[in-house]
Amino acid sequence: MAGRKAFLLRIDPSLWSALEALAQRELRSVNAQIEFMLRESLTRRGVQPRTSPAEVDSPSKNSD
Repeated sequence: MAGRKAFLLRIDPSLWSALEALAQRELRSVNAQIEFMLRESLTRRGVQPRTSPAEVDSPSKNSD
């Protein structure tokens, strides 16, 4: 996972459950789902992330 920043995220269990369910429906890991949603939110606000959204847009078989 070269070039990725790891960090600890404390999150409410009910929010985690909702993210987990959404990620499962969209065939992503929870980590990929969070990254996808963050990129989507930044893009809507006119901020372009440096890396391609296609990296996180592809389905993942990993589960978090």
